[in-house]
Amino acid sequence: MKIALDAMGGDYAPAQVVAGTVEYVQQGGTAGVVLVGIQDQLQPLVTAAGLEGKVAVVHAPQVIDMHEHPTKALKEKKESSIATGFGLLAREKVDAFASAGNTGAMLVGAMYSLRPVEGVLRPTISTIIPTADGGTALLLDVGLNSDCKPEQLNQFAVMGAVYAQEILGIAQPRVALLNIGEEEGKGNLLAQATYPLLKENSRIQFVGNVEGRDIFMGRADVMVCDGFTGNIILKMAESLFPITQREGIQSPYFNRFNFENYGGTPVLGIQKPVIIGHGISGALAFANMIRLGEQMVHTGTLQKMSAALAS
Repeated sequence: MKIALDAMGGDYAPAQVVAGTVEYVQQGGTAGVVLVGIQDQLQPLVTAAGLEGKVAVVHAPQVIDMHEHPTKALKEKKESSIATGFGLLAREKVDAFASAGNTGAMLVGAMYSLRPVEGVLRPTISTIIPTADGGTALLLDVGLNSDCKPEQLNQFAVMGAVYAQEILGIAQPRVALLNIGEEEGKGNLLAQATYPLLKENSRIQFVGNVEGRDIFMGRADVMVCDGFTGNIILKMAESLFPITQREGIQSPYFNRFNFENYGGTPVLGIQKPVIIGHGISGALAFANMIRLGEQMVHTGTLQKMSAALAS
């Protein structure tokens, strides 16, 4: 198994990418790591870190900057670290690809360099939600699809349930629709049209609506919503850990909101694992990106999503 990392992606690349690779290797990681980036910058770091012979370096002389237009950049910078990483993945030279670089370029690359799972209307991205009861929930979509159709949310529910089973270890995930009330008839047109689809979906354990106050309380293991709503919740949740650090609050629960603990978010609904990290990712996040890619390949999560949707 080989996991490719965009070594030039992120505010602290390539140093923190290499540091994360060191952490992964030192903690017994068994996947082969392929660092994609500018060789003259990477090789001295790899050598100094004692990774010589333990990782592969693939030269990619170009870098897509954070603020470049995704589609234009991928077309014009075909030798960028992101384009090269997707090329390796598409040609099956690696089994997964992760980057903390230009998010738009990663999403465009995932959509057009790789085939979607058969039958998927739209891929989606999710986020981990630490719950107050000590559990872990999943929220999707969190930004890939600002506007959604009921049929798409229905598929997100199936993909989220499979992810919760295979990656979060929840045997029978409870699936809920994020809404403004618990009653079946509540919500906007999207919520009202989605509810009956989820209720009739035999592939999930649907538990009804949950409200904003329920998100962190563990009432559901998988929560679905449109990407506009989900992204607002994601960005709000991301603020909790920095606030507690600034205020000097020591809390095991709020420490779980540190995004680095989870590495990144995978794109669900495509054929191969693609993991998108935060631009300010440090070594811990990069190590966890590798681990997540390894776990997704090992469990065959995306293939199981395909089978669940086909059924």
